[in-house]
Amino acid sequence: MDTQTLTKSLFVTSVVAVFTISTPALADGVSAGTLIENTASATYDDGDTTRTVDSNTVTVRVDELLDVTTTSLDSGPIGAQPGEVVLTYEITNKGNGPEAYLLTANPTVAGNDFDTAIVAVAIDTNGNGTYDPGVDEILTAPLTTPELAAEEAITVFVIATVPDGVIDGQASEVELLAEAVTGTGAPRTTFAGQGVDGGDAIVGSTRAAASATGSMIVGIATVDLDKSVSLLDPFGGTGAVPGTVATFTITATVSGSGSVDNFVVTDSIPAGTTYAAGTLALDGAGLTDASGDDAGEASDADGISVDLGTVAAGSVHEITFDVTID
Repeated sequence: MDTQTLTKSLFVTSVVAVFTISTPALADGVSAGTLIENTASATYDDGDTTRTVDSNTVTVRVDELLDVTTTSLDSGPIGAQPGEVVLTYEITNKGNGPEAYLLTANPTVAGNDFDTAIVAVAIDTNGNGTYDPGVDEILTAPLTTPELAAEEAITVFVIATVPDGVIDGQASEVELLAEAVTGTGAPRTTFAGQGVDGGDAIVGSTRAAASATGSMIVGIATVDLDKSVSLLDPFGGTGAVPGTVATFTITATVSGSGSVDNFVVTDSIPAGTTYAAGTLALDGAGLTDASGDDAGEASDADGISVDLGTVAAGSVHEITFDVTID
C-alpha cells in the first residue's frame, strides 16, 4: 500500500450514542407510552476532512406497569353496634400509567365473630376523608373506581350493617380488594396492546391486585357532650346584664356498650364573668370547689373539673355551675 493510499484511509476518532425521551419521567418511573429514542453517532477523519455519520434511530415505547396498593385508613378497630358502620380505605395506583380498579368488599373474613352485610361502596367525592351521605358518590355494579393517574390515591368507604344480637367484645373484619381493570395475574403477565397508546400492559410485583382489611369491635363506647346556659338577671328576667347569673349545664352521654375510663369533664370560666363559689354540682349533688376531697374542683383561674371515673355505656351525667356577669 503506497503513501497516498494510506493518506486516504478512514480513521474513526469517536463514536457516541444519543438518547432522547419524548415525555417527562415520573418520580417513581418513566410514564407509560413514553418513547425512548436512541441514535448512535460517529466522527472520523477522511484525509483532511472530519466527517460525521449517524446510525438509524432505535425507538422503545415504555409499557404500562400494572401495580396497586390497598390500605385501611382506620387507625384501629372502630366502635360497632347494631346498625350502620363505615370503614375507610385508600387505593393507590402504583403503576406508571392511568388505570381504573374493580372493587370487591368481602364481609366474611375467616375468624370473624360476626359478619356484616355490605350496603354500599363509595368514593370520597369532596376529599375530606369522612363519609358524607348524599355527597360522596355511591358506586354501582360493577364497583369500579375512576381512572387513577400514576401514583394517584383515592379514598374509598365501605358502608356495612352490623346485625342485631352482637355482644360486647365481638370483632369483625371487612376485606376490600382492588384489581386492575386491564387485568391481573402473576408478575410479567402481559396484556398485548392494552397499555397506553397501544403498548403492552405488564403485571408488576403486586399482581395488579391488592387487599386490606378494616376492623370493628362491639363495645367501644362513644361520648357526647352538650352544653347549655340559662340566665337570671337582677330584675327576675333573662337579660344578660351586669349582675346576671348564668347557669351552665353540661350533659355527658355515653352510648354504645362497654364503658369508658378516666372520664374527666373540664370547662373554663368565661372572660367577663366570675365563678359563683360553691355552685358546682354533679347530677344535682353539690361538689366542693377544693381539690382532692370529691370528684370536682373549681376556681376562677382554673375553671371547673369533674372526674367521673369509669362510666358505663348507657349513662347520662349532668354537671352544673354558676357564674355572674361582671
